[in-house]
Amino acid sequence: MTPGNNGASTPEDDDPFGYLYADGQANGAQPPSGGYGYPNSVNRVRAVGTRQYGQQPQNAQTAPHGQVPQQQGSYSQPNAHYAAPETLPGGAQTAHHAGSGGGGGRGGRGPNTKGLLIGAIAVVAAVVIGIGVAMLGGDKDKDDASDKVGTSPTQSEESKPSPSASKAGAAKQDLPKTDAKTLRLGGGATVAQDVKGAQSKGGIYVTGFNQVGSSVTWTVNGIPKSGKYTVYVGYSVPGKDQNGTLTVNSTPLKAPVDLKNWTGAAEGDYEKGWTKTYNYVQLNKGTNTIELSCQQGNQCDALIDQLWLAEGWVKS
Repeated sequence: MTPGNNGASTPEDDDPFGYLYADGQANGAQPPSGGYGYPNSVNRVRAVGTRQYGQQPQNAQTAPHGQVPQQQGSYSQPNAHYAAPETLPGGAQTAHHAGSGGGGGRGGRGPNTKGLLIGAIAVVAAVVIGIGVAMLGGDKDKDDASDKVGTSPTQSEESKPSPSASKAGAAKQDLPKTDAKTLRLGGGATVAQDVKGAQSKGGIYVTGFNQVGSSVTWTVNGIPKSGKYTVYVGYSVPGKDQNGTLTVNSTPLKAPVDLKNWTGAAEGDYEKGWTKTYNYVQLNKGTNTIELSCQQGNQCDALIDQLWLAEGWVKS
């Protein structure tokens, strides 16, 4: 140190780069050894402004014609003139950028934007499908709820019969039926109730039918439609077969009314001979006249208690 210059009074007053300036050099400042502390660095100090750029080094060898001069350093070795910060410990990481034009090996290929786009589209599609399923499920829940609310039928629905109910009603429709006491009697026919077993109200039946010209006439009202019907006759015979003549709307039927001993009752036993028989007829809609009579050639020893109808030509 020189008189008047006692050196740096504090560490921060000591300028580490003083050797770069004239006054620093005059004060004896020296460059640090080891190249600023960087490994493999070269301590080549020049005054500011003395370095020349773009000039070929003086020791460069002249290469033969058509050959590239040999460089001082290879790609695998550090350049003596410059050491990149990223090659130093703790230096910045080198960012690899794909060159324009895309060619080269797998390492030079850029990010797979097509794959990313497809993945994004798949995610969006999955979200849309999920929303659609949720909306459909909500609508179904609303429909189920609406079905559960107000399950009682309206007035118009209650008043409208179902097809099955209509058929059942038609099958159960009751047609007219008559007892002996309501029949119009002709000839020697009369009513009685001495013999037990008659099905009519009060056990009343028609007797005296065994005489030619005797008859019972039934005027039937309320026939729903024209067509085929079956006429049933409730009777009893004394253990032997009998018959009669059936006339519908003034037209006698060719087939007789068979008053047979279906029960197998003993002769003369009217009480055990109660049974029924039937004939097929055609009736008109509305009012019809049905007559059972004893005519010439008939065997008419029978008791009559009831007459009734069934729609169609049916059996018992």
